[in-house]
Amino acid sequence: MINSIQKSIPKILVIGDLMIDNYLWGDCKRISPEAPVQIINISQETKVLGGAGNVVNNLKTLNASVDVLSVIGSCEISKELKKLLSDINVDTNYLIEEKDRVTSKKTRIISSHQQVIRYDIETEEDINTISADKLINSYSSLVSNYDLIILSDYGKGVLTDHVTKELIKIANSYKIKVIVDPKGSDYSKYTNAYFLTPNKKEACEALGVKISDEKSLKEALISLKKIYNLNTSIITLSDEGIAIYDDKFRSHPTVAREVFDVTGAGDTVIATLGYAIAVDTDIDTAIIFANLAAGVVVGKIGSATTTFEEIIKYQSSLETSDCDKKIKSLDEISNITSELKKSKKKIVFTNGCFDILHLGHVKYLEKAKKNGDILIVGINSDESIKRLKGKTRPINSLYDRSCILASLGSVNYVVPFKEDTPLELIKMILPDILVKGGDYIGKEVVGSNLAKKLVLIDFIEGKSTSNTVSKIQKNDKSY
Repeated sequence: MINSIQKSIPKILVIGDLMIDNYLWGDCKRISPEAPVQIINISQETKVLGGAGNVVNNLKTLNASVDVLSVIGSCEISKELKKLLSDINVDTNYLIEEKDRVTSKKTRIISSHQQVIRYDIETEEDINTISADKLINSYSSLVSNYDLIILSDYGKGVLTDHVTKELIKIANSYKIKVIVDPKGSDYSKYTNAYFLTPNKKEACEALGVKISDEKSLKEALISLKKIYNLNTSIITLSDEGIAIYDDKFRSHPTVAREVFDVTGAGDTVIATLGYAIAVDTDIDTAIIFANLAAGVVVGKIGSATTTFEEIIKYQSSLETSDCDKKIKSLDEISNITSELKKSKKKIVFTNGCFDILHLGHVKYLEKAKKNGDILIVGINSDESIKRLKGKTRPINSLYDRSCILASLGSVNYVVPFKEDTPLELIKMILPDILVKGGDYIGKEVVGSNLAKKLVLIDFIEGKSTSNTVSKIQKNDKSY
């Protein structure tokens, strides 16, 4: 399915409100003496393309040929915006500057994975008639070069009623599809588009109805299609997937597995739908593709994008068993921990052979997990266990041991390692909490200098793999 979408490189023009999403990351250690507010010590700043810019960025990471047409301010933020576009090799020659207009910049201050405050700098008024005419004239000379047009409306004044109607009218005269991520409660300006991608709340506001079940959802889809003369009617349903109506109703469930941040997921949906439709993919396949892409990006932090490689890998992971999904390679756990740290999740790490899982292991891992948000368990390879325990061990193979561990609710990820100690793995993860058994009291714990805190947990007396093996060998039924 994905390979057929990837076979062509579409030419897509994105028009809409460009903005910058700015993130200030830090932590709070005290309250201001001037007012009852947190003092955030900023340690990192990141700037990414937002709004229509995030749609452009999503298309670029899919290797589409993308241009962007918009009106921006004559300001310092616009210079930052142009640089961000240039950094991903997007032409900025089609950006029209309007004097006294300020390009949108949304700054989020984040402390300990919580957004503390957001402040915006922007102009929300409609672009003036001179800018509108320049945009339409530029569009008229360009439109025939593209396979598809995406209108990304964030309600910041670029896609005015007059501009939007003209863009759709001109595209239709060339028989070029226009798809729209809409804004506001009046969708009349989007009439004759190929399809819109409102979420359920937006569709309810636009139609003045309540969507509470499948019947009302179907009626809303039919109304959207009929009122605005759409080729196809679509409503996105967040964690429930995407519903569609052309000549019949159906819905495609979401495929998100881990949700860290839904920021920009709508941009990913319209970008991937646009890519698929531009290469003549049928609408149902396009929606399945978009759902997969959204499943990838909500597992990332901030306005995220995804690649074909990530989507293919993600689709493959969904087809594996639940325990297989938790077993990760070194490269995979490196990427996962990087994302976890961006979201300020507290990572707990422990390790062991876990040859024959018993009550002592289960209770130990449950206690370990309570020290943080995510528990990663390093597990010795068969070869390293033989070196440590002797030629008769392990009793169970690495895959068997890993799957049994991964089936525990307390365990988030299992990572095999070949060395005798997990030092290299700990260096890669750099956990917040390193957990070991109580028998390490007074002993040096490998990697303890790399974690923020070492926690020792007592084992249940008499519960160990060695004891279990010994009892089995002696035919002792007490185990």
